[in-house]
Amino acid sequence: MKLCTALLLLALAACRAAEPALPPLDAEPVCASSRIERPSVRNDVIVVCGERIPIGVPVVLWTERGGYDAYSTELRFPSEPPKDLPAGLRYQPGRKIDKGDGTTRLSSLSGTPACGAELRAALDQFVIHYDVCGTSRQCFKILHDRRKLSVHFLLDVDGTLYQTLDLSDTAWHARQANSRSVGIEIANIGAYPPSDPTLEQWYPCDEQGPYVRFPAWMKETGVRTPGFVARPARAERITGAIHGTSYEMHDLTPQQYATLVKLAAGLCRAFPSLRPDCPRDAQGAVRMEALSAAEFEQFRGILGHFHISADKQDPGPAFDWEHFLLALRSELAQPAP
Repeated sequence: MKLCTALLLLALAACRAAEPALPPLDAEPVCASSRIERPSVRNDVIVVCGERIPIGVPVVLWTERGGYDAYSTELRFPSEPPKDLPAGLRYQPGRKIDKGDGTTRLSSLSGTPACGAELRAALDQFVIHYDVCGTSRQCFKILHDRRKLSVHFLLDVDGTLYQTLDLSDTAWHARQANSRSVGIEIANIGAYPPSDPTLEQWYPCDEQGPYVRFPAWMKETGVRTPGFVARPARAERITGAIHGTSYEMHDLTPQQYATLVKLAAGLCRAFPSLRPDCPRDAQGAVRMEALSAAEFEQFRGILGHFHISADKQDPGPAFDWEHFLLALRSELAQPAP
């Protein structure tokens, strides 16, 4: 009996000694009958002033493996160097903040106590681009490694969303909108005059309709979903006028629209001045031309790049504004993630 008692005391002592060192998740606890659970880290967050805000769809952050880091001054793809190496920052730290006396100051916001309040006051536009690159990998290579530019988000053909900067910092993507906007580049080869052969080259057809065929020179697409076939949300090629000129284009993929809605809803919730609507004409139709300087100054909401610059066409005539905005408002009517 004494021997049993001694063994029991030794076992209890061993358990207490082992308590500070937690076992790995795939191992049974040393002195417990139940598995020790650790809180999981959400992968559906965007970063605003250093805070992780859920949006309900996976996001690949710039800090993660396979992400795209616009803070870096190094080449993202050193094995594919450009002829002229860019140097310096590809973004502007902080935001230009309007002061009550009519002046502005540039504030590096992230990590400061006033970051959230100041950013909510400064940020009131979401600018949508197509990338004319076809994939997010190619887009970041052109922006970061070639043109010394940046954008907050990249949206690939399979719906994968990448964030490249904290939203407290200014991306260089849309001229006069930069200081007050969030920008996104959507993977799509873009819109062209009706006689241009580009769409024929990028969109062959099979028994299910048109799909994206990446060119032979694009040896690595970077698309994360294995075997993904990118198909437009609408099979027909869409023709429409932007700035009075006719263009043709294939639509985004359904996966891109689904992710874009989640992101836009997250932004509208985070920034109350960002309205879930786009510029419209006197009849209430989506406006397909650039805003005047005064109109741009007053607008709070979601813009195409062509609403900002008369020499731009993105996101193009195939972008389904009404479908997107209806889905966005429906999403905003639901509880936040």
